[in-house]
Amino acid sequence: MSTPASASISQESTRRRLTAQQADTVAKLTDAAVVVLRTDGFDGLTVRSVAKLAGVAPATAYTYFSSKSHLVAEVFWRRLADGVAEPDMSLSPTDRVVELLRSIALVVTGDGDIGGAVTVALLGSDPDVEHLRLRIGGFIRRRLSAALGVDWENPGPAVEALEMLYAGGLVHAGMGHMSYEDTADRLTESALLIMRAAEQ
Repeated sequence: MSTPASASISQESTRRRLTAQQADTVAKLTDAAVVVLRTDGFDGLTVRSVAKLAGVAPATAYTYFSSKSHLVAEVFWRRLADGVAEPDMSLSPTDRVVELLRSIALVVTGDGDIGGAVTVALLGSDPDVEHLRLRIGGFIRRRLSAALGVDWENPGPAVEALEMLYAGGLVHAGMGHMSYEDTADRLTESALLIMRAAEQ
């Protein structure tokens, strides 16, 4: 069952607000993209192959996604928005940060090449990808700021250090240097060091 937040996400697009029918088409395309990534990897994925699997005309698919990087970035954005909850304020700030970073790292766990594809896609120069990068970055900054109980518009050095930590960790995992499960563990260890330093 969709939450109000996930329902809102499903009707957003990099390019425009979506009707219910358009949102359904985009959902079909992003679901099909995950299937193609699992079988063919990022190199084998094309907007046309995803459109064919989704039962959508290629021309229609291109009205929503300008490139395969845009499509994969959208997959990550939707998983992030649906899978990373608001911080549990009953926990300590340190535990909230650790839980948050772990959940971010595990968004693409167990899906083969999807993590690596996300890393490549988000580093692309497509303007639509840039828009999603900003949206993703803002989402994570707001979550981290909420976890620490600070203003997200002026979060301070702890949030900035944690942002650098998660970004570096996900790139490291996306390059295949370690699994996303191991990355989650390393992020947890490193976040604890940052939080202890911030408390001194």
